[in-house]
Amino acid sequence: MKEWLVPSVKRHWRGLLLAAFLSLMALLCASGLLFTSGFLISKAALRPENILMIYVPIVGVRTFGTFRAVFNYAGRLASHNTILRILSEMRAHLYAKLEPSALFIRSKYKTGNILSVLSEDIEHLQDLFLRTVLPGSIALVIYGLWIAVLGIFDRSFALMMALYLLILTIILPLLSLVQMKNDHRKIAQNRHQLYEQLTDAVLGSADWMMSGRQERFLDRYEKIEKKSRLAEAKLDGYRKWRDFIAQGLIGICVMIMVIWSGHMVQNGVMDHTLIAAFALVIFSISESFVPLSEAVERLPQYQQSLNRLEQLEDVEDSTREQIINEQWRNQAKSITLDVDHVSFKYSETDDWAVHDLTLTLPQGAKLAVIGRSGAGKSTLAHLIYGVLEPTDGTVSLNGTPAHQMGAYRSAQISVLSQDPHLFDTSVLNNLALGSPDATFDEIVAVTKQVGLHQLIEKLPEGYHTQMHEAGSIFSGGERERLALARILLRDTPVVILDEPTVGLDPLTERTLLATIFTTLEGKTLIWITHHLMGTEQMDKVIFLENGRVHLQGTHDHLLMASERYKHLYALDVPQHLRQLVHEQKTEV
Repeated sequence: MKEWLVPSVKRHWRGLLLAAFLSLMALLCASGLLFTSGFLISKAALRPENILMIYVPIVGVRTFGTFRAVFNYAGRLASHNTILRILSEMRAHLYAKLEPSALFIRSKYKTGNILSVLSEDIEHLQDLFLRTVLPGSIALVIYGLWIAVLGIFDRSFALMMALYLLILTIILPLLSLVQMKNDHRKIAQNRHQLYEQLTDAVLGSADWMMSGRQERFLDRYEKIEKKSRLAEAKLDGYRKWRDFIAQGLIGICVMIMVIWSGHMVQNGVMDHTLIAAFALVIFSISESFVPLSEAVERLPQYQQSLNRLEQLEDVEDSTREQIINEQWRNQAKSITLDVDHVSFKYSETDDWAVHDLTLTLPQGAKLAVIGRSGAGKSTLAHLIYGVLEPTDGTVSLNGTPAHQMGAYRSAQISVLSQDPHLFDTSVLNNLALGSPDATFDEIVAVTKQVGLHQLIEKLPEGYHTQMHEAGSIFSGGERERLALARILLRDTPVVILDEPTVGLDPLTERTLLATIFTTLEGKTLIWITHHLMGTEQMDKVIFLENGRVHLQGTHDHLLMASERYKHLYALDVPQHLRQLVHEQKTEV
């Protein structure tokens, strides 16, 4: 609550207050319109001798009718302008919380949960202001003003009406809250399951189709969707009955008002032309009371949304800012990476993803981590990057636990992945993501290093050419080079290469690896791969199986000491490329 709502309210309280005032004035004008209309109808029915006798209520009707529309439009404009500003800040705040820990969040939460938070929970907090706070505050003000007006004429009747209207303002909303709380919870759960099913379908669509189990998926999805529809239908049914009861209470209130005003006229306290005025004004006043039930019933949704946002916010240790040394506020140029007897499992019932692994990498060391899928390569990379906390042992950068680095890790470690994302903006903007403060000359310098400058210059608008969706104007190897240029601009001392050459042909792969190793000279490289091409350029190679180090040593040592490694290298690297490597070593 303090993190998400209070700061926004403090910054935009004037806009919220203006929106509430304009909405209140719109309701007051609507009430004035019906009141003067009732008075005008009654007065005109008496056939006044002169039109001037009813000129004032005629002008009043026109004035209230005009200003009702004006205040209603202005109120909506002010409220939506303020709420959309608050919503924009909340989304930016959410991104700021998620971005430094994105990999950790993916390892802890399902993609469907994250999608649900982004698509629904922020929207629910928007409704908190539009459908609950503003309508609720306006209804309380109208309630107080109406009882005060009645008190001028008859205090006992005002007290009775105050108690009666509590049914609409307090009792009916509380009943809605109690009755619909569980239904809203079930709908929220079903929607989260639907998001999970949809993300599974999108991410694994090929597998579903190849296995011929798409009908099973559709059946599961339709069952969850049916449960959600039934719960929503139940809510709709309850809302219809609730609105029917509310309209019935309003009808009874109108009859009570007619009887009371008639009694007041009979006693000579009130003019008989006000009977219709007081009866009609109830319809306008009730506009502020009826939405209260819907406003209150949504409170559990807001609480659930806040809880999910706070859970994502606490993905890392809240005390990390106190632990990190001042040295990390400025980028370190030399990093010693220590992995000391590290073990990790994702849950107590799972096998070890990484088990009792120890290594030390001084600045500039080059490590290749090889193994089949599921061997623990990616888990080790996440432990080094600090997005996973070891179950046992420690992973530290210059003595600081990696998982406590927080936002500072991005200044020390870069990741070159197998599928770098390129945004649908200019080539220049995509490159500048590596360092927003980089000059154009600095950007050109790194593109020359990675061999992209001439290609970019030949594009229709050079560096200002639009990338199109996912960088479709570039090939796979060119996209990797562009991502490499970003890393050079960031200039971090440690770089994790997460299988950047997957999907490339052998010649392109070798050319790209040569570029990577040349341009990143002097940086600590941790290369996650299941290919052995290029391992001859690494200082150390470790072969993981089931989270344990099965083989380790230099490329040349493993070729001589391990028949398995030698066999895998022969299978993975074409003969002509092995011959090329041998000739290069001979020349050296």
